Amino acid sequence: MKKNAIPGKLNLLLMVSVFAITILLLWTASHAPFSLALIAAWLFSIFNNTAFSLLHESVHGIFSKNHKLNEIAGKILAVLFPTSLTLQRIAHLGHHQRNRTDQELYDYYLPTQSRTLRNIWLYGGNLLGFYWFLVLLSNFIYLVAPWIYISKWFRRGPARYLGFEPFVKEIAQHPPLVIWSECLLAFTFHFALFWLLDLTIAGWLLCYWAFALHWSALQYVDHAWSPRNIINGAWNLKVSALSRALALNYHYHLAHHQHPQLPWIHLPHFVDKSAKQPGFWQIYFSLWKGVKLAPPMS
Repeated sequence: MKKNAIPGKLNLLLMVSVFAITILLLWTASHAPFSLALIAAWLFSIFNNTAFSLLHESVHGIFSKNHKLNEIAGKILAVLFPTSLTLQRIAHLGHHQRNRTDQELYDYYLPTQSRTLRNIWLYGGNLLGFYWFLVLLSNFIYLVAPWIYISKWFRRGPARYLGFEPFVKEIAQHPPLVIWSECLLAFTFHFALFWLLDLTIAGWLLCYWAFALHWSALQYVDHAWSPRNIINGAWNLKVSALSRALALNYHYHLAHHQHPQLPWIHLPHFVDKSAKQPGFWQIYFSLWKGVKLAPPMS
């Protein structure tokens, strides 16, 4: 493989594999005894995060060197979240611009902010999984009532109160048809799964809450307590080799922020082994102590 080349064929193989695995796990959680359903949900939380990591590659345009294939794969992978590729791209690239600024802090609170409210965001959103549920709800609102989503009332009301105002503002400025059609594809896919595989609401929720706990925590553990710097405000986390492989090196998040156009397979070569690498669980459990007063930006 050429230096820093996109592993397009490998990504396609992983996409097909993870689709088959996640659908099988959804079916198992709906039809197996509860003990097996719990195992299926735990495995689903891991493999659906692999799908999200592949979606993340597509968001940055590095799933495939073929632009059309990159976009098609991204739209397909987004349905497993479920979300819209375009919506996810706007939100994620905005994250790269706002990282660790006053607009995007979940481990700290500002002197002008309520510490209690910020703790509600941290505990409910990042640690108990409701961050994912809020994204799902907002996507559904965009599907059934896009005029509400793009309204000033929604941006300055619910979105501001829940800490998503900058994201919603940028998404609302995008022509709605593409995002709406991608949201329609995502929700249609899940309705079709319920019909074709006779899924149960309990089994589906069990799998997706497990995924929500995993995904919502990971989205901020790889940033919490890091320097307040847009580029360097992230960690290269210590996790097991298996966890890192299944997440496609997502835990090397500082390397990703420093080199956002670098495919996942090359990130280990850009990790400074002499720099601080906290453990995932070390930061995760520290977040349960609550938010702290924010230091100034560096």
